[in-house]
Amino acid sequence: MDLKENDPIIELKNVSFSYTSNITGESLLAIDDVSMNVKKGEFVAVLGANGSGKSTLCKLINAQLMPKKGDVTVYGMNTKEEEKIWDIRKNCGMVFQNPDNQIVATIVEEDVAFGPENLGVPPAEIRKRVDESLKIVDMLDYKDHSPNLLSGGQKQRVAIAGILAINPDIILFDEPTAMLDPSGRKDVLDTILRLNREQNKTILLITHYMEEAINADRVVVFEQGKIVRDETPQEIFKDPNEIRKYGLDSPFVPEMEYLLGDKKTGCTSFELKDYADCVLKKIKENGKAKFDENSYNEFRDEVVSESSEFDANAEIALKNMSHVYSQGTPFEKTAVGDVTLSIKQGEFVGVIGHTGSGKSTLIQHFNALLFPTSGEVHVEGEKISKDMRLIGLRQRVGMVFQYPEHQLFEETCAKDIAYGPKNLGLGEEEIDKRVKDAIEDVGLDYEWVKDRSPFELSGGQKRRVAIAGVLAMKPNTLILDEPTAGLDPRGRDEIIEEIRSIQKKNNLTIVYVTHSMEDIARIADRILVMEKGELKYFDKPEKIFKREEELEHIGLDVPYVVDFMNMLRKKGVVLQQALTPEDAAKEIGGLLK
Repeated sequence: MDLKENDPIIELKNVSFSYTSNITGESLLAIDDVSMNVKKGEFVAVLGANGSGKSTLCKLINAQLMPKKGDVTVYGMNTKEEEKIWDIRKNCGMVFQNPDNQIVATIVEEDVAFGPENLGVPPAEIRKRVDESLKIVDMLDYKDHSPNLLSGGQKQRVAIAGILAINPDIILFDEPTAMLDPSGRKDVLDTILRLNREQNKTILLITHYMEEAINADRVVVFEQGKIVRDETPQEIFKDPNEIRKYGLDSPFVPEMEYLLGDKKTGCTSFELKDYADCVLKKIKENGKAKFDENSYNEFRDEVVSESSEFDANAEIALKNMSHVYSQGTPFEKTAVGDVTLSIKQGEFVGVIGHTGSGKSTLIQHFNALLFPTSGEVHVEGEKISKDMRLIGLRQRVGMVFQYPEHQLFEETCAKDIAYGPKNLGLGEEEIDKRVKDAIEDVGLDYEWVKDRSPFELSGGQKRRVAIAGVLAMKPNTLILDEPTAGLDPRGRDEIIEEIRSIQKKNNLTIVYVTHSMEDIARIADRILVMEKGELKYFDKPEKIFKREEELEHIGLDVPYVVDFMNMLRKKGVVLQQALTPEDAAKEIGGLLK
């Protein structure tokens, strides 16, 4: 089929697709009578709650799945025609959420060469494609490296290079930044924008980050397998209340305009710098603000703690603690070096740091999943040693890993949650009570969930059941390693609110690892910043986020609201600290008529 210049290169006509449940045998409708077109060179962002059909859409487009009804065509080739599948996949590459699921070789250049080798591309052309692809994603200097030694953002760029080496016109990205730190997220998004604008690649980007979607030509919103919105970012995001109906977020700029109400600026750009210029202009027109050319420097002047005292009686305390992997071998690596800190009982501590900064290694010492190479770890005043009774310690310090649904394994939710208490040797009556209490603590209905298979539940519900399994052990400290990664905004907010509620109800100590600066700014009492295995800062959020340049230098960022307010301070506007859009709107609104 010959396509004319303005013909769509991707076309779905009345497409439906259902999965069959392995548990119940039920048919689960994922895509429901969807029709949509994508033109060459378009950048389309696809949004929607978990389970709304976004990933299924991508798998239908590159022929990993076949529609039960309707037709999917790519460059005029129908995905149902078996002889066309190879050509469709050559033209339509896909990058997944977790780069480790896509990288197959032990050397970067060999991994990038894997695709063209399987297409029978001549060796000289493969070498050329590998170098060109790595150059596009700024990874050419790493061609001889092992992927295992790369950061998450670097791995994701290698995965993108592997797709580019096949030379597809269309690239589908399924939440490619969900597992990355702020620096890695920015690297990947910059790469996607460059591919679209400089290489004229057609892009479909599935994301839960609204700030990524504002760069698209179009935004398509899915709900329960149907397309409910298909418009420009300006139209989609102009009313924050409307977008929240679909379990999504509002980007920072339209959220600020909404919060300012009748004092809004009318700025049409969603870019932070443009918006700061609009606000500055309006502030100057109103004449209420104080100006001082040293506003930003004076704001930064406050001392931020770069250390923590050792208190052996604190809830958790480390003294000169180090952990070295593969000690005494050529692969020796210090993951955590000489860290001293104390966490108080009932405190909510956020842990941030770039990928590979030592966050996960650090927290695994808190309940003796790892033992220090040197130094001391104390929990509730007791020094941890290898000869102590660890089951008691792990009952007191519970840990919920990243993607906690991977911790689920039993036939029913009640059995899964009961597993820990049973291993403590508790009686049936106490176990049943703990299971019921834990289910209710995470906001689920006991009668509805207890006899269901955990594998029938949505992503957010699985997370809650996994957290309930740890809560049923009645820990004094709860450690959570990125518990909201990969969740849609509504699911993320619900999990955070449940954690805060659980903390207040039980006076728990919470240690919360995250890559989200926005989340941690509003929920933590103190934030622990890790850099290359060392403790960089440990202080209150309002102090930590005064160190914008330092955080950016180590691969982190500040919340959008802090970035925005700092742009105004650098122009001389004197402003109070604000860590949420609500606080910023109150401060800015007071300077406007």
